[in-house]
Amino acid sequence: MAARLAGGAVAAALLLLPAGQAMAQELTAEQLIVGLQGPGTLTVAVDPRALAAEVQANVGKGAAALPTWSKLNSLTQLVVDINFQYDSVAIVPGSYRTIGLIADALHHPLLQRYKFLIVGHTDARGDPGYNLNLSLKRAEAIREALATTFAVAPDRLFAVGVGEELPFDPGNPDAAVNRRVQLVNIGPVD
Repeated sequence: MAARLAGGAVAAALLLLPAGQAMAQELTAEQLIVGLQGPGTLTVAVDPRALAAEVQANVGKGAAALPTWSKLNSLTQLVVDINFQYDSVAIVPGSYRTIGLIADALHHPLLQRYKFLIVGHTDARGDPGYNLNLSLKRAEAIREALATTFAVAPDRLFAVGVGEELPFDPGNPDAAVNRRVQLVNIGPVD
């Protein structure tokens, strides 16, 4: 599986964050597991309901500066390229390999004690409210696939959509690179 550290065009299955470097790298299962472990202790608390409410109240205004959303930048995360049928929540069959790799990592003993936020993103084409709803439904579709097809405990997975409010490439809001999913380690299971 190919990957790029954040930056540049998305031509691969996974992008490893945080940003700052732009070099292609082949990820192994072990790197995926280690990359999602996160810090031993979490310094910020993330409430998925607060994230959803905050972005819903600010549709069309961007979310990067919103207090709850800005906390995500300090957490361990992967950006995942999962393809959907056009204007749909139907996952393209080829993307199930990526979802399966993620599920394998989430089943690993080093990650079983963590919960994860699945954040759906869109590009800026279309109505911001529609894009927000579509991104949420797509994040929920991934959560559902992980929980049902791949038997990841559903109480470890939280879906939220952000639509076009946090573009990966702000200078090119219609770019395909902005259509993505983040998987964020939000700390130990309670």
